[in-house]
Amino acid sequence: MPTRALFPTLLYTAALQARGARAFNRQLLREIQQLRHDDRAGQKWSRSHYPGGFTSYASANRLQEVSPTFARLAQKLAPHVRLFCRELRLQPAHRKLVMTDCWANIMPAGVAHGLHLHPLSTLSGTYYVQTPKGAPGLKLEDPRLDRMMAAPRRSAWVLVQANAGHLVLFESWLRHEVPANSARAERVSISFNFNWF
Repeated sequence: MPTRALFPTLLYTAALQARGARAFNRQLLREIQQLRHDDRAGQKWSRSHYPGGFTSYASANRLQEVSPTFARLAQKLAPHVRLFCRELRLQPAHRKLVMTDCWANIMPAGVAHGLHLHPLSTLSGTYYVQTPKGAPGLKLEDPRLDRMMAAPRRSAWVLVQANAGHLVLFESWLRHEVPANSARAERVSISFNFNWF
């Protein structure tokens, strides 16, 4: 074949588990709602950095270390991360990829999350807890965008649908955003990072 794919951008999407996702998500949702109620630092940070929504990104961002339910999530994510690493050929000797950060996000109607990436991480991802009809997916930017120069116009974005019980994994350098939530109900997700130690 004369055409080859060089430096592809890989994305991993899958259901977290074969059965029991609804019950597990109900437990996660209860804990996230309680966290929003109790986390004063998160409420304050969200008012200025995540208007209209709530995130524990700057206050409670290692939930896998303080909650048995979130620790179970980390365990359930582990085989998916291993599979993705195999596809990416990320297998350095004598180093272990571990979850370093894990935080909750609540996006009511009209709330958006601007374009960003996850520095100081190797892999990042999102697990969807609640995705009402009309809730936005994850919008990924073509990483070649600033190098296209005189290339013909093409789509610079890919929108990956958000489905409760599913996860998305990507390399942390890939810029992404979440468009405004057009659903009436809250879109609830858990974001996380993995890094080498």
